[in-house]
Amino acid sequence: MLHFLVDASLPGASANLIRNHGYPATDVRDIGLATATDDEIAAHARANVMSVITGDFDFGDLNRFPPADYNGLVVVQPPRRATRAIILNLIAQFLNTSDVLAALPGRLVIVAPGRIRVRPPI
Repeated sequence: MLHFLVDASLPGASANLIRNHGYPATDVRDIGLATATDDEIAAHARANVMSVITGDFDFGDLNRFPPADYNGLVVVQPPRRATRAIILNLIAQFLNTSDVLAALPGRLVIVAPGRIRVRPPI
């Protein structure tokens, strides 16, 4: 089962939303990684077989964070000045896409309004 590591770049309610969809979720703020670097978060995710979900597009850098090395990388890309509700809605849309969730390990998923991209494609 997927276990999500929620980056501090997403609203604090993100972990609860993920749990409400039936997946384990750990917020970096709850485990002393609130100010951790991307590399520290990535290392924690790899070591604990977790899927990173973040609003930090640095995780979309395929050279720095090769998707095959992870149990999934999810980058939420909201519109500028998006409200907390809009961001949570994007996360919910992703969580309701069962084929993408099933294929997540080893892939990068970019969630944007009206679009979910999977790299490499399913």
